[in-house]
Amino acid sequence: MEKTYTITGMTCAACARRVEKTAAKQEGVTSAALNYAAEKLILKAEEGFSEEVLIAAIEKAGYGVEKPGARQAHIPIEGMTCAACASRIEKQLVKLPGVEQASVNYATEGAQVKFDPALVRLSELRQVIEKLGYKALEADQPLTDEDTVRKDAEIKSMWSHFQIAAIFAAPLLYIAMAPMIPGLPGGGLPTFLHPDHNPLAFALVQLCLTIPVIAVGRRFYTVGFRALMQRSPNMDSLIAVGTSAAVVYSIVSLTRIAGGDHHAAHALYFESAGVIIALILLGKALEARSRGRTGEAIKKLMGLAPKTATVLRGEEEIKLPIDEVEVDDVILVRPGEKIPVDGVVLEGHTAIDESMLTGESIPVEKTQGDRVYAASVNANGTIRFKATKVGSDTALAQIIKLVEDAQGSKAPIAQLADVVSGYFVPIVIVIAILAGAAWLVAGETIQFALTIFVSILVIACPCALGLATPTAIMVGTGKGAEYGILIKSGTALETAHKAQVVVLDKTGTITEGKPQVTDVIPTEGTQAQALLSAAASAEHASEHPLGQAIVARAREENLALLEVERFENLPGRGIEAVIGGRTYHIGNRRLMEEFKVELGEFAQRASVLAGEGKTPMFISDGDGLLGIIAVADVVKKSSAAAIAAMKEMGLEVVMLTGDNQKTAAAIGRLVGVNSVLAEVLPQDKAAKVKELQEQGKKVAMVGDGINDAPALAQADIGIAIGSGTDVAMESADIVLMRSDLSDVPAALQLSRATIRIIKQNLFWAFGYNTVGIPVAAGLLHIFGGPLLNPMIAAAAMSLSSVSVLTNALRLKVWKPRSFI
Repeated sequence: MEKTYTITGMTCAACARRVEKTAAKQEGVTSAALNYAAEKLILKAEEGFSEEVLIAAIEKAGYGVEKPGARQAHIPIEGMTCAACASRIEKQLVKLPGVEQASVNYATEGAQVKFDPALVRLSELRQVIEKLGYKALEADQPLTDEDTVRKDAEIKSMWSHFQIAAIFAAPLLYIAMAPMIPGLPGGGLPTFLHPDHNPLAFALVQLCLTIPVIAVGRRFYTVGFRALMQRSPNMDSLIAVGTSAAVVYSIVSLTRIAGGDHHAAHALYFESAGVIIALILLGKALEARSRGRTGEAIKKLMGLAPKTATVLRGEEEIKLPIDEVEVDDVILVRPGEKIPVDGVVLEGHTAIDESMLTGESIPVEKTQGDRVYAASVNANGTIRFKATKVGSDTALAQIIKLVEDAQGSKAPIAQLADVVSGYFVPIVIVIAILAGAAWLVAGETIQFALTIFVSILVIACPCALGLATPTAIMVGTGKGAEYGILIKSGTALETAHKAQVVVLDKTGTITEGKPQVTDVIPTEGTQAQALLSAAASAEHASEHPLGQAIVARAREENLALLEVERFENLPGRGIEAVIGGRTYHIGNRRLMEEFKVELGEFAQRASVLAGEGKTPMFISDGDGLLGIIAVADVVKKSSAAAIAAMKEMGLEVVMLTGDNQKTAAAIGRLVGVNSVLAEVLPQDKAAKVKELQEQGKKVAMVGDGINDAPALAQADIGIAIGSGTDVAMESADIVLMRSDLSDVPAALQLSRATIRIIKQNLFWAFGYNTVGIPVAAGLLHIFGGPLLNPMIAAAAMSLSSVSVLTNALRLKVWKPRSFI
């Protein structure tokens, strides 16, 4: 089984590593992957796994865990007359199994309920309220994304903490630094605060201003020291140790001042601790806001789902919350309304905007028997349809799940950052201690060594390392979903950019997958419509796709189909049919030779048609040849341009097909592929892909059918065209919602853009620490340069995380490159 948990309280990549290790150690857990940016722990477990034990272990490590499945709904309530009413409703709601929290507010006349939809339904919550004698109105926030609510509250809390810290840190910094500003009369301070006139007041005021800042940043200390005691130090540990050292040293100096040593007034570091905490709180608030933006794609998708549906019970129209719709319900949708769930049209004709699913802006015509999808918009007609998939089974829900899974997964390139961040913090603490000690040995003062010690600890936060990869993956996969490109994992996203060869299945991928009549060529004395009518009448009983194409063409031209007196299928050759007492034969050259039908110049015409990628079928009766009807699987309009785009990207394009060599070569020339692999049986497609891989090439396979599934699985990256089968979708790494080959180069472009951002982020994260730690250790000072102030170190640390996030957010403006 697979479960996803939301982890709260993490502040850096080391925290994520620690939670991941803790989860992986639990009995029954087979794998644990934690996305720091998304705050999601994705767990795979088997028999023996205990959720309670897991949660207890993670909480013991100092982090919070939110169980999967929790949802929040706001239910407006009418009829409450006092606070006692609210209390009564609240008590009854929390008694329901699956309700985790319930808060009923008399002033706002509503209930805010957090519940597990697997254990209790929204309708049951409303029923409890109704039984108590109150009116439960339609919930205006069914199944609200609880993560969004929590993160919004977290961001508000961070900003308020920063504001409080800034209010006290600003005067603290001024009081500490003003006496050092040259040319400022009296040091810019009143006499009672001046260190030369009243050093004790100078120190006490700074202490009083520092205490509130430490109070709002107390989490750095509670979590940081706990992690340090458990021998798993994290970013909080660096901040806690560094600022505590500054505060403790300053308090020692304060006691010296109280004892009469007025020179100790120049050995105070309260402002370093206060300003560092304020700056880090600012950085965390900016980081949280930026991280929230990386998940906007998911929020947009969730926001697409309609809240209610009009269900028909007989001829009665009933407005129900979307949660109450069941499979087989008949639903009415009027013009301008959203389709509430997936289904099949029973009655009516309309055009539906499916751009939210496919990225295709042109509305799709729908009539009886056609499928419709949740959250698509009904443009102009009224339809009735039967619900076939509801809730988490709808196409929209599956897309949301797929994108969430991809955003929570890790790309192989992230493993380096994970390994480094796991060892990074303890190494930094050792470096800080050694650097401080080295400067003391070299003859510098304790204040100097303390500055070095604090600067190294503060500047070396591994946040940027932990955010470098997951943020780019979150934005990249979300952006892909906007264009109908669904990338299933971080691994798929990374692998796609390495593709060297793109193998394209012909039928349904390069071509429409639906044979169409392209040429009707009658012999002299035969009318084209008579030829088509006779052929369509004979083929009407046939199930062969080529025969069905002829029947479809006859119907398009409104030709009457004649009654067939006898029909016989001749495998590998064609068919024989008796119509109006005359015997007709329709098939290939072998069939004509079998019945000794003279072909004359039509033999050459058939060869020309075959060379154009068409399948010629001869039609004869007892008197001889009547003509040729050519059928072809028509090439999609976008195929040639898409293949040209792939070649311009430096990719080798190979077409794979079961067609004969001549037909395949003709289509290959038409669309411009590099090479053609023809006459390949369905079961041999995977072997052909493997042959290319054995040549040392990274292969991307694009297909849409059941017989493509093994090849999709064999390829380094499998890409399923959206009009394909569920089996093909399951086997693929990337799913294209549109049946358009131009989305293949777009997917590969997105992969390249995302990996480029990840590499930039990792370079910046590693480079920042590679440069920052030596500078903080006093490297520049050795050569006569400045010493890094701990406050500047804190600002740089915060900037590193925000810059990585900002760089990842550049993907939000990504658009597929046009090669046409």
